Amino acid sequence: MAVLKFAEAIRAALDHEMAEDPSVVLMGEEVGALGGVFTVTKGLIDKYGPERVMDSPIAEGALAGFAAGAATEGMRPVVEIMFSDFVMLAMDQLINFAAKIHYMSNGQFSVPAVVRLPGGAGTNHGPQHSQALESWFAQTPGLVVAMPSTPSDAYWMMRESIRLDDPVMFFENKNLYFTAGEDVDFTEGPRGMRAAVRREGADLTVVSAGRMSGMCLEAAATLEESGYSCEVVDMRYLWPLDLETVAASVKKTSKLAVVYEAVQYGGWGSEIAAWAARELFTDLDGPVHRVGAHRVPIPVGVSLEEAVIPTPATIHASLLELAKF
Repeated sequence: MAVLKFAEAIRAALDHEMAEDPSVVLMGEEVGALGGVFTVTKGLIDKYGPERVMDSPIAEGALAGFAAGAATEGMRPVVEIMFSDFVMLAMDQLINFAAKIHYMSNGQFSVPAVVRLPGGAGTNHGPQHSQALESWFAQTPGLVVAMPSTPSDAYWMMRESIRLDDPVMFFENKNLYFTAGEDVDFTEGPRGMRAAVRREGADLTVVSAGRMSGMCLEAAATLEESGYSCEVVDMRYLWPLDLETVAASVKKTSKLAVVYEAVQYGGWGSEIAAWAARELFTDLDGPVHRVGAHRVPIPVGVSLEEAVIPTPATIHASLLELAKF
């Protein structure tokens, strides 16, 4: 058991997997001597050497292609894209090769690679370094999409992702790296691809993932002051989606809100909302609410950024409206 920050938890997961499996290698821009711009890989090159912790050129497409090729030949690469926004330069390798080669080769090839994607707002990095792009990848067949919200989940989800034989897009919210800390039990074992109920409630269900899960917990605590009990479900994985946990919660509360940092229009939460509207129609006693980012670039400046993305206050306002419906 150790008290770890979010970044430290991911580092510990990488360390433990590298110690257990020599096929696990790290690669990315500045992951070696610098230890990553967010310190996630700090010290690992000293322990495992430059043959397993490899700095790459500033060429995300080449990096992703090299990793995918290495994965088909038996390695288990973990790739860091310095900011998730830069993954656009690697989309062809990830979408047209890594996600599809297992299908196109009739199962002869697999790509057991993890692509680490530091992203999202909350650190005032502006429009080209703060986007939440996870919805893109949730739409792509062949990819697993992970989005932890706590250090403990970050640790176990990373270890589980490295062991998978499918490519995993692993979204890490930059704001959580040094703000979220908790006890991490190294003996617990993988948790599986199930959602987690972070808070029990009876009056409405709010579904979220990543940094927004913590904001939903804040909003739920404020909502309780108005006499409403809110259940908070953290999806943890955007694909595969654990809809059974969502259904069980909605059958109990009869109301559903979905909160996500990605742009609300066309976001992954819209899929849960549409599914619930069809499959849980007779269980719902109110409209399904969606709270997502406005369809504008992420601005520079904390107050401007908070005007674009969901905050505990805007989430609370939506939940209160739904609770009163």
